[in-house]
Amino acid sequence: MGQVGSIREPKDRVVLAYSGGLDTSVAIKWLQENYDLEVIAVAVDVGQGGDLEAIKEKALKIGAVHSEMVDAKKAFAEKFIAPALKANALYEKKYPLATSLSRPLIAKILIEAAEGTGAVYAAHGCTGKGNDQVRFEVTMRALNPDITIIAPAREWDFTRESAIEYAQKHNIPISITKKSPYSIDENVWGKSIECGILEDPWIEPPADAFTLTVDPMQAPDEPTYVEIEFEQGVPIAVDGQKMNLLSLIEKVNQIAGSNGFGRIDKVENRLVGIKSREIYEAPAALTLIMAHRELEDMTLTRDLMHFKYAVEEKYADLIYDGLWFGPLRESLDAFINETQKVVNGTIRLKLYKGSCQVVGRKSPNSLYDRSLATYEADDTFSHKAAEGFNKIFGLSLETWGRKYRK
Repeated sequence: MGQVGSIREPKDRVVLAYSGGLDTSVAIKWLQENYDLEVIAVAVDVGQGGDLEAIKEKALKIGAVHSEMVDAKKAFAEKFIAPALKANALYEKKYPLATSLSRPLIAKILIEAAEGTGAVYAAHGCTGKGNDQVRFEVTMRALNPDITIIAPAREWDFTRESAIEYAQKHNIPISITKKSPYSIDENVWGKSIECGILEDPWIEPPADAFTLTVDPMQAPDEPTYVEIEFEQGVPIAVDGQKMNLLSLIEKVNQIAGSNGFGRIDKVENRLVGIKSREIYEAPAALTLIMAHRELEDMTLTRDLMHFKYAVEEKYADLIYDGLWFGPLRESLDAFINETQKVVNGTIRLKLYKGSCQVVGRKSPNSLYDRSLATYEADDTFSHKAAEGFNKIFGLSLETWGRKYRK
């Protein structure tokens, strides 16, 4: 009888959230070398652009046993962006949470891939001092508490420069260079740009950092007017042309970006306790949030609006902190969706050389009454009633004044 060869035990598998960038490309090789795992690369299309098929093939060339691209743009727009827009979600009143919003969706798809392929490990390319590590890991454990998570960039002793050298040593193709060291994350809701010269908060961002917005100085010399129509808090048309939310966002990105509007430069408080200088481009997000908030000004009562401000801040914080798949967000959504039933109408905006202004508004649910607001002859406001109102409203302060201001 011939000698029977030994049968190799199948390796365990790890699903890797793959972007095609430096850290996740290096991670494929690193996971094989350090954990002896079969790597399944999962790239999620949330509108980042680029040659997505090439990214898929790149993972296979580096060494992944399987690579797939999931088109999640429509789900991202309808299930994540729409609720955030209705909440006017801006972290620290500036950042529309483009990257933050995409992470729970990507993590959900990663868990689904792990369960579908029998993988017991999941991995991401986030560093130990970034926010995304929290968002990925909190979400994955919420959806599958038994998953084991590996964070290569948190374990390896790499600087950004040594990661580039590791990639070059192992013939891993990367687009980043030491001369152009930006770390970029992009989707349909916006783009973040980090690293390199941008880490000095005194330095103005170089022109080559921006791709979604033209230099405001080079924007058209004539203003652009655009009308956004909303139905129950969700934009449904641009200049009278109805379209799905994803197409609408892409349209507004083009209009606002071509007028130089949508740049953000801020020092941000990260979840992990450090301050970082962040550069963002979000032309559609900032435009649509401005329009939506203005429509709420016309259609919501004063007390409801003021209460919603606090809800919006909390909503933005929980997105930033990676707590999307939790009972608080679901409960806040119930409140916000109730408020949006009357948020119907059209907002007219004027875009000009990096600025965006609301210049017109109309709504079938408007609470604005010109006959009450006007100072002309057709004024119907009861001026006589105002005297008694002022007296009663200020009575407690008047009483205090009598006692302590002698």
